[in-house]
Parts: sequence; structure tokens; C-alpha cells
Amino acid sequence: MSNMKKTFSYLVLIIASIVSIFPFLWMIVSSTNKSVDVTKGRLLPGSYFIENFHHLLDTVDLVPALLNSAKISITTTILGLIIASLAGYGFEIFKSKSKDLLFNFLLLSMMIPFAALMVPLFRMFGTISQNFPMIGIDTLTAVILPTVTTAFLIFFFRQSTKMFPKEILEAGRIDGLTELGVFFRVYVPTMKTTYAAAAIITFMASWNSYLWPLVILQSPENQTIPLLISNLGSSYSPDYGMIMTAIVIATLPVALIFFIMQKHFVAGMMGSVK
Repeated sequence: MSNMKKTFSYLVLIIASIVSIFPFLWMIVSSTNKSVDVTKGRLLPGSYFIENFHHLLDTVDLVPALLNSAKISITTTILGLIIASLAGYGFEIFKSKSKDLLFNFLLLSMMIPFAALMVPLFRMFGTISQNFPMIGIDTLTAVILPTVTTAFLIFFFRQSTKMFPKEILEAGRIDGLTELGVFFRVYVPTMKTTYAAAAIITFMASWNSYLWPLVILQSPENQTIPLLISNLGSSYSPDYGMIMTAIVIATLPVALIFFIMQKHFVAGMMGSVK
């Protein structure tokens, strides 16, 4: 009976793994085939990847789109980690009833879909553009500011801080460190796994963001990689081989970061759940 349960569990896991990884493998295989082969559903690798890549470079400005996405994602990740970790640290370390009430309202904000906030945000940045065009509509700054941190990220850091040994913080204070000194010299180095997990989550969300950049960015030179891929697919006769090549290239930075930091990601997520 035990062997049957184990066999059934492995069977379910194998099927789930195949279902999960098939779209990724199909994307890679399709990037090596011609558009007509992709349309026919060919599942064997071809020899047209280089041709698709050159066609992609001739059709669109790939490098500027990648740089725009990189600027937005890196800036959002760095600022988001600093702000969210400071907020999560403060919510957990400094106790008060008003602070807990504020945190509850913060959690309630997670129930509001971002689509409901886009019109007010767009009008706000439209007003800002009249006086400060550098941070108004059609700027990368306008993409970054509304998403620089999230209620989820603050919640994530607060939950991780619950497991942090408070005695270490007290020892830092006794040694004469200020509260910011305790945070940056004691808390941050100890919470490396949490920062790694939060960095992956934030970077992936920012890199793949589509709806808000679509609304706020108007000029072609400011478009991000998701917008560029969307434009490729909206033509009258899309070249699916070229589109799959663009998707593979867009996936590489996120996959690389995840594989480099996956051990820290798992440890950070486990610490937050505990």
C-alpha cells in the first residue's frame, strides 16, 4: 500500500512537471522554426533561430526596449527592497495599536485591483507633467513610482522579521548603534535570503509588467520589452518564429536571476511562511 501511494505521488508529480515545463520547451523549439512550422504545431527543433534573430533585429529596436525594461526593473527592485524592508521592520519591531491598524488598512489595499487605480494615476501624472515633465506621462519614472513597493512586499518583510532574533537587535543598540545603524549593519546582512526572495519577486513583476507601461508610455523609444513583443503579435501577418525568439530573449534575464538565487529564494520563502 505504501509503495502504491509513493508510485501514485511520483506519477502525479511527473505529469505536473511535464505540464509546467512544456510551454517553456515549446517556446524554445518554436524560436528555431519558421513561422509556418510554428503554425502547424511542429515540436521538433529547427535551424532558423539565427535567421529569426536577425529578422527581429531588422524589424524592431530590441536593445533600447531591453535597456528600458532593465532600468525600470533594477530601479524598482532596489527602491522596493529598501522601502519595503524598512516598513516591514518598523511594523514588527515598534509596537503600537495605531501602527497595527495602519497595517490592517495596508493589507486591505491588496484587495484593490491595479486596473481600478490606473485612471486616477494617469490623471495625476497628467497634472504632474504640466509642471514636472521629467516625471510625468511618457517617462520611465512614471512607470517606476506607482510600483516602487507593494503591500505584499511589506507584509512579506514583516512576516520574515517575526522570526528575527530580537536579542541581536538589542545587542546592537547596547553597542551604541543608532536604529538605522542596527537596521543596515545588523538586520540587513542577517536577512540576505529574505532580500533575495523579495528581489526575485519584485524584478520578475517589474520586468513582466505590461498594463501600466502600456497606459503611461506613448513614444516608441520608451517602450519596454513586453510592449515590443505585444506589438510584434498585433501585426496583420505575425511572424511567430520571430515572436518566439523575442520571448526567449526576454525570458533569459529573469531565468538567469532566478537560477542564480534559487537557493536563497527557497530559504527566504520558507522563512516568511514560518
